[in-house]
Amino acid sequence: MSSPMISTPNAQPEWISPIEPAIPARMKRVKLKHILIALLLSAVFTVIVIFLALHAFIAWMFANPQVPPLFANPMTAKGLQYENVTFPARDQHTLVEGWYIPASSASKKTIILSHGYGANREEYWVPMYDLAQFAQRLGYNVIMFDYGFASPNHKTKATGGRLEKEQLLGAVELAKKRGSDHIVVWGFSMGAGTALQAGLLSNDIDAMVLDSMFLLEPDTLYHNLEQFVNLPKEPSLQLLRIMFPLLNDTSLQQIPYDEVKAHQYSIPTFFIHGTADTKAPYTIAEQIASNQDPALSSSWIVDGAHHELIYREDSKTYLRKVAQFLEATAERDTQLTAKR
Repeated sequence: MSSPMISTPNAQPEWISPIEPAIPARMKRVKLKHILIALLLSAVFTVIVIFLALHAFIAWMFANPQVPPLFANPMTAKGLQYENVTFPARDQHTLVEGWYIPASSASKKTIILSHGYGANREEYWVPMYDLAQFAQRLGYNVIMFDYGFASPNHKTKATGGRLEKEQLLGAVELAKKRGSDHIVVWGFSMGAGTALQAGLLSNDIDAMVLDSMFLLEPDTLYHNLEQFVNLPKEPSLQLLRIMFPLLNDTSLQQIPYDEVKAHQYSIPTFFIHGTADTKAPYTIAEQIASNQDPALSSSWIVDGAHHELIYREDSKTYLRKVAQFLEATAERDTQLTAKR
């Protein structure tokens, strides 16, 4: 006989959950507010991280440009005899590799071709082989070399001229050792800005040709930055000032841009620049040119011409003007030597 069922007044079946107490609407609003604040802070943090990472990437990319390998040499490109050379930077920081192209007959005049950022000694968009051949035909020995950031064997970071000027002055020393007493630096873009920095330190450079001169300084840096991304000038420049020494061991304070922009060089200098240059504002070249002695130096500002493409856009005028400058410079140097 089964036992009788005993019912409990408030008993519930096991499968029925107890009713949860209702959450007050005020508590729900507080929770939602906290979630929104957390999401907002997370979004702000993410934006800050991306902003900082972008500037770090820009600084890193500047220090480590992607440079193509050498595709040819003076003989295969233009039938020019040449010699492979390796020489130390003036400060002995690194070794520098390049080519020495002797003049067709014995000469004590040398042109050093100073290539730009992101390129090597060939700088094919100029193109450098054409100008090496032109210089040799004018009776100059020619030195073509790779800055450390373009070197496959002796790599250094791109430093906007801090290391590069020492490497350029190493090429000047090589020219002197080979018997030259008249040395011209023909620079392009950052290679031209590097020539100006080297000219502050050495009396062995007798003249400079500066094509599309790029000088690493705040205005030029921001000018390049805004070509790719629309960022506010501040704090972008301040962040880059912080990132540069961390990522390429060089601060903007180590680039003597103020001194270069105010200096009057005692040697003939020929500035070539285009008004459509989106990498190096032509106004800075004009400013530096205006500080020079007009009896020694001159400028050719080409309306509508682009960065480092002036030779390609008007090669006849380009070569004529450079030849006239080099002829006058060599004649002046000869006269000064005769007076000594």
